[in-house]
Amino acid sequence: MGNTLVIGSQWGDEGKGKIVDLISEKFDIVCRYQGGPNAGHTVVIGDKKFIFHLLPSGILHKDKKCIIGNGVVIDPKTMEEEISMIEKAGIAVNDNLKISGNAHIIMPYHKILDEQNEIKKGKSKIGTTMRGVGPAYTDKVSRMGIRAWDILDDKILKEKIVANLEEKNFIIENLYNQPPLNASQIFDEYLKYRGRIEKHIIDASLF
Repeated sequence: MGNTLVIGSQWGDEGKGKIVDLISEKFDIVCRYQGGPNAGHTVVIGDKKFIFHLLPSGILHKDKKCIIGNGVVIDPKTMEEEISMIEKAGIAVNDNLKISGNAHIIMPYHKILDEQNEIKKGKSKIGTTMRGVGPAYTDKVSRMGIRAWDILDDKILKEKIVANLEEKNFIIENLYNQPPLNASQIFDEYLKYRGRIEKHIIDASLF
């Protein structure tokens, strides 16, 4: 079975989403292997426009398996919004969407750190979308990130949030002079996404 890889080489805005949508009908599986909700892929079908930041644009094609691989960092809120968008257009999201258990989750403190670091740079800012993607990847490399699997386990999720906030709140308060985040509030917020992640999660070793 042949595979086709679509890679951007111009630092974004090359039309990757449109290309993937164009060739999706020739493949059984459409897999996003890296990146996060800083992306923006617009697909127009008839009079309907779909804007994706996280889901593979192949989700618009019937009978295609769409995978969010373990190299992706996921904002659960963005994922819910995009699923709601396409379901309102009459496109079902069931077994056609799978999420790697090892995909890392963007947390509220990632967004704050992303935003405040950009502000602190002033004229030297890099133009980040401030969606928390960079800090989430930093935690992944540091082996302190929260993965999709972790959302399904109360004990692990609580422990990881508390451990992360010990460091993140120190930076947020002392470097950026912002109010600290509350671990219980974050835990309660992310429990809302458990059902969605549990519905679509797959063995992390596969993707």
